[in-house]
Amino acid sequence: MSKTKKEIKLFNKWAFEDIKIKDRTLENYINLKPIIVPHSAGRHEHKRFWKSSKVSVIERFSNRLLSPGFIGNKIRGRKSSYNSGKKNKLLKSLENAFTLIELITEQNPIQVLVDGICNSAPREETTRIALGGIRYASAVDIAPQRRVDLAIKYLAQAIGARSHSNVRQFGENLAQELMLAANSSQESRAIKRKDEIERIAVSAR
Repeated sequence: MSKTKKEIKLFNKWAFEDIKIKDRTLENYINLKPIIVPHSAGRHEHKRFWKSSKVSVIERFSNRLLSPGFIGNKIRGRKSSYNSGKKNKLLKSLENAFTLIELITEQNPIQVLVDGICNSAPREETTRIALGGIRYASAVDIAPQRRVDLAIKYLAQAIGARSHSNVRQFGENLAQELMLAANSSQESRAIKRKDEIERIAVSAR
């Protein structure tokens, strides 16, 4: 007998039922479609906006961690490829991280990831405006889809920075950052980055 939608669990361990998105503005952009393995072989790649409507947020998060050179180049000025292209290895680390999160928090790790994304999503940023040969920064509200994109980006950067020259395994650093972000802790690098962006936007109003 085939599994029903309600029986599908991530890695056959964690259910997607009762996962709550506390930020209502992001509900349409955080895809919680039940999946077993977060890997769709890039079916959404050439379809505009399918990343939000068709791809699980867990797969989007894991794909962001795989970006070749992204974490190292954007943070420390050097190329990093510790997970580039090795999705099986990353998915194993992700499963280990989720197991660790469940043991420590006694919560569904999918809920912890969703909370971390909601807490790391900035509401305001600055943009450059050119007027009559004069350039100045102005604060603007951020669209919900971009908020989710930035939250996933900040989490990936934070996990990469936390893993740099760290004796702990990648899965442990991944779990630690997600738990800190889910609790809006100032020890989370993603939360610090979000607060910095919003603080700059406030000063540019």
